[in-house]
Amino acid sequence: MMGADDAGVETGTGDAGVAAGARGSVVSVNVAATKGVRKQPRPGIVLVVERGVEGDGHAGPWHRQVSLLALESIETMRAKGLDVGPGDFAENVTTSGVPVADLPIGTRLRLGGCLVELTQIGKVCHDRCAIYRAAGDCVMPREGVFARVLEGGPLKAGDEVVVTLIGGGARGPGATSEESGA
Repeated sequence: MMGADDAGVETGTGDAGVAAGARGSVVSVNVAATKGVRKQPRPGIVLVVERGVEGDGHAGPWHRQVSLLALESIETMRAKGLDVGPGDFAENVTTSGVPVADLPIGTRLRLGGCLVELTQIGKVCHDRCAIYRAAGDCVMPREGVFARVLEGGPLKAGDEVVVTLIGGGARGPGATSEESGA
């Protein structure tokens, strides 16, 4: 059963065992003016409603306005011997403490004062990237997630991540809001 707590966070648990109200943190915020390159960590970014990250090459009125990747996913690649860190997988927001890849489409996350809604999990990797060639694997196609911005504003490392609503859409690599109707 779903309800709402005093802070407006929907209560309930998704199939992956992540409950609304689960909390983590923003580890890094990253930007690149062009597509297809690693993003550079910044002290702060601005999320723009229905547009994405101000100044980022992926910003625009589409379903992949902001990309997120958990630090835990980056650590998986470090364990394979790669020297990688936040932004190296071209994610805009590196998080910790919330398994973002396990959440279904339609899930809403409060990132600091901003609100985003998950629209896609993973992505097709048409050309094997340098990370794939070096390690024989890359986490972004499976564990990176994409979102649209519902409430914009500034965002910086150290801001809190809160799961405010568990979505009812599809889950797993390749799931999108178009497929799930979310």
